[in-house]
Amino acid sequence: MRPAEWNLLSDDQQLVLSREALRRAAETLADHAEILAQEMEHGALLDRGGPDALRLFAAVVRTTNREAFGEVGHA
Repeated sequence: MRPAEWNLLSDDQQLVLSREALRRAAETLADHAEILAQEMEHGALLDRGGPDALRLFAAVVRTTNREAFGEVGHA
């Protein structure tokens, strides 16, 4: 979407799209933390206590995201 097209959207539409983008970004971060934790557990990466910390990070990202923005379409 080009900036000019974005500006044609209503404020509510922009808000919904922005929140969904943030939700997807948070879920991507959490998923990557889980993948890194698994790689450490399987010996692909050096484990220095990281898997538990990464899982905690993933849980915090997911929880914070849910509490801050809620589910899209569930106002």
